[in-house]
Amino acid sequence: MSVYDLVIIGGGPAGLAAGIYGARARMKTAILEKGAVGGQAFTTREIVNFPGFKSTSGPELMKTIAGHAKEFGTEIIKGEVTDVDFSGEIKLINTKKGQQYQAKAVILALGSQPRLLNIPGEKPLRGSGVSYCATCDAEFYTDLDVVVVGNGDAAIEEAMYITKYARKVTVIVLHDVGIVDCNRASAEKAFNNPKIEFVWNSVLAEIKGKGEVESVVVKNLKTGELTELAAHGVFIYVGMIPGTDFVKGKIELDERGYILANEQMETSVDGVFAAGDARVKYLRQVVTAANDGAIAAVSAERYLDEEQSFKDEVVNVDKPVALVFWSPASNESIDMASRLDALIAAAGGKYKVVKVDVSRKKRIAQKYNVEVIPSILLLEKGELQLQLNGNVDDDTIKAQLKI
Repeated sequence: MSVYDLVIIGGGPAGLAAGIYGARARMKTAILEKGAVGGQAFTTREIVNFPGFKSTSGPELMKTIAGHAKEFGTEIIKGEVTDVDFSGEIKLINTKKGQQYQAKAVILALGSQPRLLNIPGEKPLRGSGVSYCATCDAEFYTDLDVVVVGNGDAAIEEAMYITKYARKVTVIVLHDVGIVDCNRASAEKAFNNPKIEFVWNSVLAEIKGKGEVESVVVKNLKTGELTELAAHGVFIYVGMIPGTDFVKGKIELDERGYILANEQMETSVDGVFAAGDARVKYLRQVVTAANDGAIAAVSAERYLDEEQSFKDEVVNVDKPVALVFWSPASNESIDMASRLDALIAAAGGKYKVVKVDVSRKKRIAQKYNVEVIPSILLLEKGELQLQLNGNVDDDTIKAQLKI
């Protein structure tokens, strides 16, 4: 079985952008996608906020990006990932149909899905009046009437955003009058907004329309009464579900199941990166997902380069290696690296000296738990034999390294 340099799980905007950057960097790259290439963005009727495209459809934009990735050599493979093993140097990815893929690095572009109400009319009219993203779709309802379902922070804040465009926003709340789950400041602003009306003790029972949303049916939870309201759009905010079930216990997630990753998209596991809506982040849009994918792929490339360099310079050599960790910001570390070079050269080159600039290669320092700069590590085939922390003098270096 061939080993990929990079396997990307998820073929939405984040995964496709990662595929472009990965393949362009001459990495053997594959994307595994269980559904339509493009993910949730593929279901979006119209996109007007992606740079360079004044107006395009989700399917059209995603097909364009997927074609771009394929042109650089990215393989796009149909397959639903059900299990992963990130414990080894080579990562193992298993699919529902029994295939296994091996990769030196993995990007998790797993996306998230809105929690559905599962009421009549919701799925057929999704993208034709039913939306889960005000930032994406609010402007399509300029001077029209819309309904918002939900009463948490996202629902109320998005309802206020929609009032910039809509004529009227009706918020359906399942609680008693005046009780909402959002923060108090947002609640007060919404209560005082003349464009927002609240329907209390109620849930949405049905969405009606032929090709486009025309009305909704609201059920009062106390009386059971059904009321039909005219509406051109329905925005549903009852939560999002990240697609991270199969990585629980394999990488670090937050309490809601979103992946924790830093600015380089690095997760808690070496060689595993995250991108897009399944990670903890401030804004979830097509353009921010693509941004994540680009960063994750560049980080993966640098990770692989660093790993290979470490093997070539430290692990696969015939003599022990004195690894000295230094930083351009530390004059004493620069001095100690030079002194170590001179001491070992004077002793006949018993060790190979490898210098690690921690400002550029933090991961190697983390791998060996190096917290003090400068530090010297003596390694044999990558295994730690001795560690000297701080700016030690020449006599100590000679005594400890026996030179």
